[in-house]
Amino acid sequence: MTANEHEHVIEVTGLRRVYGGGFEAVRGITFSVGRGEIFALLGTNGAGKTSTVELLEGLAPPSGGRVRVLGHDPFAERAAVRPRTGVMLQEGGFPSDLTVAETTRMWAGCVSGARPPAEVLERVGLTTKSRVRVKQLSGGERRRLDLALALLGDPEVLFLDEPTTGLDAEGRRDTWELVRRLREAGTTVLLTTHYLEEAEGLADRLAILHDGEIAAAGTPAEVTAAQPSRISFELPEGYHLGDLPPLGEMGVCGHETDGRLVRLHTRHLQRAATRLLVWAEGAGVELGRLDVRSASLEEAFLGIAREASASRSTAEPSGTHKTHKARGTRQAEKKEYAA
Repeated sequence: MTANEHEHVIEVTGLRRVYGGGFEAVRGITFSVGRGEIFALLGTNGAGKTSTVELLEGLAPPSGGRVRVLGHDPFAERAAVRPRTGVMLQEGGFPSDLTVAETTRMWAGCVSGARPPAEVLERVGLTTKSRVRVKQLSGGERRRLDLALALLGDPEVLFLDEPTTGLDAEGRRDTWELVRRLREAGTTVLLTTHYLEEAEGLADRLAILHDGEIAAAGTPAEVTAAQPSRISFELPEGYHLGDLPPLGEMGVCGHETDGRLVRLHTRHLQRAATRLLVWAEGAGVELGRLDVRSASLEEAFLGIAREASASRSTAEPSGTHKTHKARGTRQAEKKEYAA
């Protein structure tokens, strides 16, 4: 094992993926994931998340660029990579008439060095469902089974594609805690998710994809720091925006009003909040519905989503056709390379 493998378990350099018809789903992205790190890929639908993860899993060769997982090409050197990785797809597609225990035992027979099935089912909270047929499981329980099977081989690298979709709030938090324990044990986790709270709470670092490119990357704090903080409040009757201290002196970089409701945007939250409250105290007024908060990952994500929406509105009509074609090609590739 090389020293570089110790540092970066996943290395992606200039990665491209082009589907039949010329649709470019991934456009030269570069990132790395360290050992024992949780890395989240976020993005709007069609941003390139699943296309990227499938290349990391070795389901298809890249159209350009370079991928290394545990120091190997996951497609060309599949035999060296696959036994050391676990994969949780968006849908498992397991035989519906088998029980949970039967499904787990069957999958264990296909995994090198599989952990005891009963132990893995206990980890994901499915022990009491072991005799239940897969078709009788709820959507959330099927996701737990998908996770159990991904953990059977005690993987060094775990790929989680929308791991908590369909889970209730308790199941989602139980899964988060399990993922944290895996990280503490040294497992490297790469996940995609639509739950921004999940990414913000779990990920050590993340990347937000837009149109197949990385639009923002870093720790959750670094990504949100690029967005302004917000102060919202309701002015008392008889007061107007012009009665406030000069917004520029407060460090306000933008504002919105809706009747008496005011929303200020600032990159200097403490200064703006202090001057606003000092003004209110001096004027002897109470600011109703006062809400002071730092920028969130949701705001960063929505800002990129708005850009994506604006881009789509000016795109050529043929772009939609190409996207549908790419999705169909992707499903065919899954079947071809899953073996």
